[in-house]
Amino acid sequence: MHELSIAMNIIDIVEEEMNKYHATNVGKIELEIGSLSGVVPEMLEFALKESMQDHPVKHAKIVINHIQAEGKCEQCGLTQKIETFYDPCSHCGNYNLTIKSGRELNIKSIEIS
Repeated sequence: MHELSIAMNIIDIVEEEMNKYHATNVGKIELEIGSLSGVVPEMLEFALKESMQDHPVKHAKIVINHIQAEGKCEQCGLTQKIETFYDPCSHCGNYNLTIKSGRELNIKSIEIS
């Protein structure tokens, strides 16, 4: 479960920000997770909650924003929602799509005090 190592990295980043600003409390951690990122949001949230038990971030609210994958067809130019890296264009059937979104795995914001 690579979500555990991702959770530990997120906690490390949050603790670095806390140290930088001499914060003692984390109110919220907001994440962006793309549907093609390879991360299962529910597993990451579980891993975060379990990993946070012995850290100053243990009371932080976790907010996960799901980013729908979109691809642009290189043949007809249509931008559309996609489910996998290998989806064809729904308009012309071309398989040459450029991924525009859906790979994200970002910390969007950290609310500290």
